[in-house]
Amino acid sequence: MGNFFTAIFHNKVLVCGICGWAAAQVLKTIIYATINKELRWERMFGDGGMPSGHSATVSAMATATGFLHGFETFEFAIACMLAIIVMHDAMGVRMETGRQGKVLNEMIEFFRAEGLKEGFKKTDQMYEFWETTLKEFVGHTPLQVVCGSILGIVLACLIVL
Repeated sequence: MGNFFTAIFHNKVLVCGICGWAAAQVLKTIIYATINKELRWERMFGDGGMPSGHSATVSAMATATGFLHGFETFEFAIACMLAIIVMHDAMGVRMETGRQGKVLNEMIEFFRAEGLKEGFKKTDQMYEFWETTLKEFVGHTPLQVVCGSILGIVLACLIVL
């Protein structure tokens, strides 16, 4: 079992990815606390916000892969394309999901305030969401993605080089 953990900690691509994610999450929590004047520990593990933890993770891994295996290799090509897909998804589908969550939360709050719960059948999806709050921090703006990507690249350079 000791060899397993030794091998994991010597895998620089994995270490760069973990460090990219951890650094982004810590920065995200600090930035959120500074802007909103409150410390919310769920930001440490939550999605969305500045910088993008997803972008930092995949950019760090792609950069480390390039340095370690060569920028002309299939390993780098796979890591790079995965990074592009993840970052595009964070700005696209996931960002829209967060916007939809915000709108739906506002609608649910309106229905609660108006006392309209009785108008929904137990089979209605709205009834199921009545006591639920949907996630609003899901995706990222382009700036958050770029900052996460830069963070990941810088960390990989510091760790690998």
